[in-house]
Amino acid sequence: MDIVAFEHLTAAQRADCARILREAFVHIPAYQEDDEAEAEIETFLTVPERFALAALDGQTVVGLIGGIDTYSHAAELHPLAVDPRHHRKGIGAALTAALEARVAAMGKLTVYLGSDDEFGGTSLFGADIFPDALAKLAQIAPTSGHPFFFYRKLGYEPVGVVPDANGFGRPDLLMAKRVARP
Repeated sequence: MDIVAFEHLTAAQRADCARILREAFVHIPAYQEDDEAEAEIETFLTVPERFALAALDGQTVVGLIGGIDTYSHAAELHPLAVDPRHHRKGIGAALTAALEARVAAMGKLTVYLGSDDEFGGTSLFGADIFPDALAKLAQIAPTSGHPFFFYRKLGYEPVGVVPDANGFGRPDLLMAKRVARP
């Protein structure tokens, strides 16, 4: 598997990236509208603050990861998507490590992300987490597969929660990881 910057992808490979976004996020509304996934992919080539990497198996795209240069010393990971036919092969972890290395090379210290629970993957889904939302975040548990627990295995820590970000009982779980020393 090779990991390459988006600017090295062909138009057909970028189209595969859009397909992967739709398929990887099929359980939520993101990227399901006409041309929404394609528009997201295009931003990695046209918006200066955005960058992305793709995982290739030969010439076939099997995953992608995006970054957004948001703060002087931090960047956001958004999105990470692996072709569902290639899950559990280490592709997501490899893409995340490559993004972390790129962010560190940019002089940043931290990578952060939001991991929405819009489908019931954690114990916070459907719950009223007010009051004391951070205490409830500290007790989070999986109810089915959710990216929050994948990121935890990669060293990301929960740093906050936005209750009801996507409707009642559908929080955005905020996580971060230091990728370089000051």
